[in-house]
Amino acid sequence: MSDTTAPATNGNGARRKGLLILAAVVALSAIGYTAYWLTVSRYYESTDDAYAASDIVQITSEVSGAVLGVHVDDTQTVERGQVLVELDPADANIAVSAAEAELARTVREVRALYAQAEQLRAQIAERETDLKKSQSDYTRRQALVADGAVSGEELAHAQDTIAQARAALHASQRQLDATLAQIEGTTLEDHPNVLAAAARLRDASLALRRTTIRSPVTGTVAKRGVQVGQHVNAGAPLLAVVPLDDVWIDANFKESQLKHVRVGQPVTVHADIYGDDVEYTGTVAGLAAGSGSAFALLPAQNASGNWIKIVQRVPVRIALDAEQLKKNPLRVGLSMHAEIEVRDTSGPLVASQVRNTPQPLQKSVGEDPGIEQRIAEIIHRNASAPTATVAST
Repeated sequence: MSDTTAPATNGNGARRKGLLILAAVVALSAIGYTAYWLTVSRYYESTDDAYAASDIVQITSEVSGAVLGVHVDDTQTVERGQVLVELDPADANIAVSAAEAELARTVREVRALYAQAEQLRAQIAERETDLKKSQSDYTRRQALVADGAVSGEELAHAQDTIAQARAALHASQRQLDATLAQIEGTTLEDHPNVLAAAARLRDASLALRRTTIRSPVTGTVAKRGVQVGQHVNAGAPLLAVVPLDDVWIDANFKESQLKHVRVGQPVTVHADIYGDDVEYTGTVAGLAAGSGSAFALLPAQNASGNWIKIVQRVPVRIALDAEQLKKNPLRVGLSMHAEIEVRDTSGPLVASQVRNTPQPLQKSVGEDPGIEQRIAEIIHRNASAPTATVAST
């Protein structure tokens, strides 16, 4: 009897021991995981719904014309200010020549107005003298009427001469007033007609400069659709330039993950293109103003029909280190994995500034000192002498 029960007792003991060991391992694992979650894991939020993004600078034509040259192609790196596309400048050159001729003609016309004012002043002085003479003659004749030396008819003629001289003087004064209304308070350089003609020359020169299209930023060419010989209209998209030195990450976190996310928190990012061998360090630059579905082309209509709750995702912008981007460049749209450390919650919920370095300002093609010098030369060449400000009489 004892011989048959001994093996069973030994087997039950071994099984019990194994179960106890398994229970201990499970308990220790649970304790370890709980300790890890309390001390480490709960301070991190991660997602693999993240993608690289950047500015996509659209290059468009501001004037119409035929394409004479395309100097870049897709995947090519270009520098800021580099010539991308050239349009036929023939029409623009003709417009500039016409505007220069119009400015010269306008300067001469305005110069004639100043000369006319001086001529009218001399005419007024002459007619004032004629009026005084006529009045003097009338006074002498009037004194001789009583003696019969002058007839009444002759006296009447003298009186008519006074009226004619006074009317001629009045007409000259009105002509001078009309001329002064066009030039009073101005010089030849700042006369409204000259300014308008100069503005038309600037406009024509601006159209000419716009036939050469330059890159506003440093980046990589993408979406080139323009071809040599093609006729493009103003506003037509030609290509795009993507500045890859300013790439950021748009990570779409679940709304339930954003409770402790703050601007400025550190982020660890990995790119699928490089794997775990390359790690980017970044910071939370800001949270979007709404969920992705709120800005979709067809936003959800949750107030109509049956409703099923779906956890929303909110884009979180992550700024990357510029030196790391230079060492391991990214491309727009690459898949990323982002992990935010939310231990420090002292940062703001709303970003006041996303970019540490703002985008470079593109210099306006209207800022051309050469055209101002050209305008000054045309005015000087067509003006006989500097004209002082005309004062009213």
